[in-house]
Amino acid sequence: MSEPGTIEMFDNPRPGRDYRITIRCPEFTSVCPKTGQPDFGEILVEYCPDQRCIELKSLKFYLQGYRNRGIFYESLTNDILDDLSGACKPRWMKVTARFAPRGGITTDVAAEYHAQG
Repeated sequence: MSEPGTIEMFDNPRPGRDYRITIRCPEFTSVCPKTGQPDFGEILVEYCPDQRCIELKSLKFYLQGYRNRGIFYESLTNDILDDLSGACKPRWMKVTARFAPRGGITTDVAAEYHAQG
């Protein structure tokens, strides 16, 4: 989904150490492709950086790109994982999308990336 260069990075200050970064985006919105109604949820990004870390302002703008996009939860979760892991090449990353109830049903979708090696 992202344009090349959309998600900015910065150098990991401790590339020799494994540590976890957790980013919560509690005001995520997209559009249901079946009904055209807005979907409200939270995107949780957890990762162990290698050489680069995700810059938060660019991540915010990237996620806002979904605001008017009709997409299923499963697709957007995997698209976000592909875009973020492709941009920062982490050792490990997990993206979890947690959506607000619709018709009395909640949905959580989680996808993981593990570096080859």
